[in-house]
Amino acid sequence: MLSNREVVAAIADGLGDWRKLAQPLAARFRTADTVAAAAFVGAVAGAAAAAGRQPEIRLGYGAVDVALSTADESGGRWVTAADLDLARTVSELAREHRLTAVPGEVTQVELALDTADHTAVAPFWSALLTGEPGHVVGDTVLDPTNRVPSLWFQGTDPHAAPRQRWHADLWLAPEVAEDRIAAAVAAGGTVVDASGAPSFTVLADPDGNKVCVCTALDRD
Repeated sequence: MLSNREVVAAIADGLGDWRKLAQPLAARFRTADTVAAAAFVGAVAGAAAAAGRQPEIRLGYGAVDVALSTADESGGRWVTAADLDLARTVSELAREHRLTAVPGEVTQVELALDTADHTAVAPFWSALLTGEPGHVVGDTVLDPTNRVPSLWFQGTDPHAAPRQRWHADLWLAPEVAEDRIAAAVAAGGTVVDASGAPSFTVLADPDGNKVCVCTALDRD
C-alpha cells in the first residue's frame, strides 16, 4: 500500500490525468460521443481484467469517471503500485480513443460525524447505509460496492445538541480548491479555519453550517 505522499509524487511524475481523493486515485475523461465512450469503457475493462484489477467505472453524461484502489484484508481501500500501473494504461487508452482528461473535475463527497465513541455508533450506520453492520474499517464506514458516500467518524469530546455534529468533506483536485472556496465565499459563505490548508479548509454557510474542502496535499 502506498502512502498518500507517494501517490501525490507519482501524479507529479507522469500521471497528470489523475488525482488522489480520500481513498481512490481518480480521473475523469470528457467525451461528446456516447458510443466512443462506451468503447473506451470496454477497453479499460479488458485491460483491467488482464491485469487482475477491478476499477470502478462510471459512464455519465459527457464523461467517463474511473477510480482505482485496492482493498486490504480489513476492507479498507488504498492505492497500490498496481493501481498506478493501471492508471498509466487507462490514460494511454483514453488518448487512443480521443477522450480528454479533465483532472480538475474529479470530486468525492465523504460524510463526517462527530462522536466520542465511534465503536458504539458505527454498526448502526453501517447497517443503515450498506445493509450490513460489519462494513466498518477503522473509523470509517465503507460500502464495498460504493453505492453511498463513505462515513468517517471524527473523534470529539462528548457534547449535546444543538452543536453541529454532521458535516461534509468535499475532496477536490488541489488546483481547483482555492477557486471553489472563493466561489463559496462569494456566494455568502465564510472561511472558518484555513490553518490546515491545503490539506483542508473549513467553510461555513450563512447559517453557520460547516463543510471541509479537502485535498491530498500535505497528508501522509
